[in-house]
Amino acid sequence: MALSSLRGLLVPLALLILWEVSSRSGLVSPVVLPPPTAVAAKWWAGLFPALPYEPGGESYLHWMFSGEMPHDAVSSLGRVLSGFCIGAGLAVPIGLLLGTSDRLYALFNPLLQVLRPIPPIAYIPLAIVWFGLGNPPALFLIALGTFFPVLVNTIAGVRQVDSIYIRAAQNLGAGRWTLFRRVILPAASPFVLAGMRIGIGTAFIVVIVAEMIAVSDGLGYRILEAREYMWSDKIIGGMLTIGVLGLIIDGAMSRLNDHLLRWHRGLER
Repeated sequence: MALSSLRGLLVPLALLILWEVSSRSGLVSPVVLPPPTAVAAKWWAGLFPALPYEPGGESYLHWMFSGEMPHDAVSSLGRVLSGFCIGAGLAVPIGLLLGTSDRLYALFNPLLQVLRPIPPIAYIPLAIVWFGLGNPPALFLIALGTFFPVLVNTIAGVRQVDSIYIRAAQNLGAGRWTLFRRVILPAASPFVLAGMRIGIGTAFIVVIVAEMIAVSDGLGYRILEAREYMWSDKIIGGMLTIGVLGLIIDGAMSRLNDHLLRWHRGLER
């Protein structure tokens, strides 16, 4: 296992060395592509507060996260989680309702199929008109980006429940609520959780674009600011921070899925 992990590091390490040599030797302009050591130095400097701690002022915890990079990362992560909760919180009950009712599904499905392909980025002008600048339009766009993946997967999960399970539960005397709670919802849960995992990934994409347009902090805003001054090391540092946050969140979602679906994989004791 350890040997396999070391082999997996060979290609990234080789690319980093090639990148460093190319930038240092002048093959590539450091302004366009700074060496990874410069990116790491800029990223490391952004982790720490700009001013020394004053005991009579703000709390120590607030001071610890007052560095540019932690502040922006916390701001972006807060928007992602808030927008995700709004979007998924609306999509799951609506998806369950549409999935269990053929009449409602037939009524609303054409509208969903028209709206679903429209990317959240296309709503940016309307979001600014409706909500102005600041967090509200960003949360709207993130919630919208989360909504449709979760909704579509929830509907698909409910509608693909094997009819044998439903008939068996009905023959055993299960009522509508018991049937929904004990058969339909557990059977659809793998689809719902898969939709949530896709939705949180989409939320990370949307938050960066939203922060470039509507807010004055966050990783997206900082990347756009760095572009104005040609700070390529800061741009790449922000991009890597987004990647690390996305990796952590996706790993957490994967672990949550594994925990909640132990019964589905035959692991529950």
